[in-house]
Amino acid sequence: MISLRRTFFAAGFTAGLLLAAIAPAAAQDRLVIAGRDAAFGTALASMVTAYQALNPTVRIERLELPGGQLYERIALNARERARALDVLMLDDIWAPEFMANGWLANLDQLGGVQGPFVRSADAVSRGPAGQMLAAPMVGNVAMFAFNAEILARHNIAPPTTWTQVAAAGRALQQAEPGSTPIAFRGVRGNPIVTGFIPVLGAFGGEIVNAQGRAALDSPQALAALQYFVSLRPYLPRGVETWNANEVRQAIEQGRIAIALEFWPGWAGTLDDASRSRVVGRVNLVSPPGETRGPAPMLGAWMLGVAADSPNAARAADFIRFVLSAENQKRMAIETGNPPTLTALYSDPDLVQRFRWFPAQLAALEAAQPRPRITQWNRVESILGEQLQIALIGQASPQEALAEANRQIARAMAR
Repeated sequence: MISLRRTFFAAGFTAGLLLAAIAPAAAQDRLVIAGRDAAFGTALASMVTAYQALNPTVRIERLELPGGQLYERIALNARERARALDVLMLDDIWAPEFMANGWLANLDQLGGVQGPFVRSADAVSRGPAGQMLAAPMVGNVAMFAFNAEILARHNIAPPTTWTQVAAAGRALQQAEPGSTPIAFRGVRGNPIVTGFIPVLGAFGGEIVNAQGRAALDSPQALAALQYFVSLRPYLPRGVETWNANEVRQAIEQGRIAIALEFWPGWAGTLDDASRSRVVGRVNLVSPPGETRGPAPMLGAWMLGVAADSPNAARAADFIRFVLSAENQKRMAIETGNPPTLTALYSDPDLVQRFRWFPAQLAALEAAQPRPRITQWNRVESILGEQLQIALIGQASPQEALAEANRQIARAMAR
């Protein structure tokens, strides 16, 4: 029997009220799965249905939550030792905190999970001793999109460096006065940060260095932000309010030629003639390089077993089922969920359906995770605010980075 709860909490709810919604589970043949909503939730839901069909006596409850609420639910369950959750879906950036706190069971001790997974997603799923503490389900990576037909019409080669991206924007605007050929998500917080990270990495900059110190006071970071802000003349008016829907629709309708950041989950309708005016014209590739090679941002989502799960063996069995080659292929075809098994990126059926899969694998193999720190949520918030301030001209790149670095250093010291 499948039970689905979509749980939404107002910001003012106390931890006590949240905890009251968690009922401790006795050890039995059941599963409580804490998962995402939206597209990832759709993929997970299809797997729950399929697993239930094969295991009709298992009682399954799936929680479908937005990212922030999912994090809070998992963290509270662990801190209070409620033993109410079995399978956990987690953003790879949560992994350092969850692993350090001992909130995830060792999957190697529960029968393991068959790979091989793409290198970058596999790496963030492992603990410091190489043990598998989670298994990657969503091979998400930031890619770079360009309309090959528009570039060819103006004799512009596909850019392979960020400098060439700016030159392409300038040439397109000169050829079509009034156009805004480039776009990215400018919304404060996570959106603008994820757009900036591939630029920062390609210029050789870091947010936090290997010693865990704020590192935005470097010449490389300054060059990256100066470049980022220099794109403003080629961006749509009000880009600071643009999020995923605006970027995706602008590409699909042919209103922009280049998107600095384009996630595989946005690409499902690119070649759908009922929705897109650019069928077969938009290419997805690894982001450009600059002083260093491409630095795509990894955005993997993983499945783990709660360390205090009363049903750990059943939870691990479910994870193996979801991440099998057969079911990852099924999720990709049915929901567009990007797989994490390396072999599937050369599967003929999937490459025919998703022509950018070979390029997506190349991006995944080069992908860089966000800093492996427990304070990332705060760091991202700080940087996102200062990036937008610089983008709209309320501070210079030097001033914005200095303030971000000061606040991040203070956050890291706590």
